[in-house]
Amino acid sequence: MSSYKLRPHHGLCTAFFEGKGYSGDFVRNMADVIEMLETDDPEIILTVGEDIICANCPNNRTHICESSDKVARYDNAVLEMCGLSAGDIVRRSDFRDTVFHRIISAGRLSEVCGDCQWFYICGEKSYSR
Repeated sequence: MSSYKLRPHHGLCTAFFEGKGYSGDFVRNMADVIEMLETDDPEIILTVGEDIICANCPNNRTHICESSDKVARYDNAVLEMCGLSAGDIVRRSDFRDTVFHRIISAGRLSEVCGDCQWFYICGEKSYSR
C-alpha cells in the first residue's frame, strides 16, 4: 500500500474544500487528492513541509511555501490539538476522524487557522456541522 505526505492542516482543508483555490491546476490537484484519499484510505505521513497538495500550489516556490511560517503554525496547532507529531504515520480515515472530533466539532477551527484567506468558507461550514 502506498503512503503519502500530508501537512496536518490539510486535514482541515480537505474537510471543507468546495472547488475554490489558488489556480485551476491547484483546484484540479486538490480534487484528485481528496478523491484518492477518500477512495483508497492510504497511510499518510504527517509532515510540516511540502506534501501532495502543495505540489500544484502557486505559493510553492522551490519546494517551500511563500507563507511557510504561517502554515507551519497551522500544522503545529493541528498536531498539538490532535496529540500527534510530525513524522507520525496514520491511516487517512483515522486522521480525518481525529481532526473532526478534536478541532472541528470541538469548535477550535479558528484557533488553528482563523487568519487564513479561505477561513470564510471553512468557518461558516464548521459551525453548521
